[in-house]
Amino acid sequence: MTTRSTAVKLTLKITSFIVRLLMNIFFYILVVLLIINISKYAYNFTYQLYGPVALEEAPGREIIFQIKKGESKMDIATKLEINRAIKNKYSFYLKTKLQEYIIIPGTYIINSSMTYNEILEVVTDYSKSLVKDEEENTSDTEGVTSDSNAEIGEKTGDGTENDTDADPNTEDASE
Repeated sequence: MTTRSTAVKLTLKITSFIVRLLMNIFFYILVVLLIINISKYAYNFTYQLYGPVALEEAPGREIIFQIKKGESKMDIATKLEINRAIKNKYSFYLKTKLQEYIIIPGTYIINSSMTYNEILEVVTDYSKSLVKDEEENTSDTEGVTSDSNAEIGEKTGDGTENDTDADPNTEDASE
């Protein structure tokens, strides 16, 4: 009977060793796969941050994108991701923070085939805005009559200018 219990003990020890060995192998395989996936994610994120990443191939699609006054860079990145203009809002946000871009409110045309740098060139240049700030427009248009084309000088179809404001005696008394 002692030989049977010794054989059972030996079998249990061998089985326990094999199970522990398999669990260790399984654990190390999981660790290696986790490291590979984290490395892939880190590489892709870094490439989005510093590389020329575009969502779509050229010609892409045009997106009219409005940035309102007071929006944070994260809000803008989220809106760009929702409008499918960028791949990852976090990499775009981090790029704007690291390179200290100043995003200017306005309405811009962005293409889905633009890289992050190209998008940032557009949204940081107020002259590329389609619609200028309302405050600027109202201050520019104060004092202008409804027939502003006649005051400025309108081009006619034959290439000549129609200057109705040419007479210096008709100037405002406030000047």
